[in-house]
Amino acid sequence: MKGELLNILLVEDNEDHAELIRRSLEENQVANRIYWVQDGEEALDYLYQRGTYADKTKSPCPHLILLDLRLPKIDGLEVLKTIKTDEKLKSIPVVVLTSSESEQDICKVYALHANSYLVKPLDFEKFTKLMHDLGFYWLGWNVNPLK
Repeated sequence: MKGELLNILLVEDNEDHAELIRRSLEENQVANRIYWVQDGEEALDYLYQRGTYADKTKSPCPHLILLDLRLPKIDGLEVLKTIKTDEKLKSIPVVVLTSSESEQDICKVYALHANSYLVKPLDFEKFTKLMHDLGFYWLGWNVNPLK
């Protein structure tokens, strides 16, 4: 992926969290483009390029999906299940980024084949470091198959 524009789909209903994630990634120059959607239905519309996301140039396939669990309309578990059972989408890494530390949530997420489960730190500096490390791992170091 070297030299390629990197796309992250951020699925986050909390505007403050979304802004913090976007700023952290942009400040660390880990992603060229971050596409933010606010609920599970909008995430699936983006991924399947439906409705307002029908223009493929404005909704390119992401290299990474950052997915919150607690979402309006369609929850994050259902979005994850849909992604990981679709032949065209299942190879996209999905990192669950949530405030839940529930063992039940963690088990469900991994049973649905998420690539990682991260708990959002409350401390700003720890959160910023997490975004930095996450971006460099998934978008810099990790190797994905060619599409």
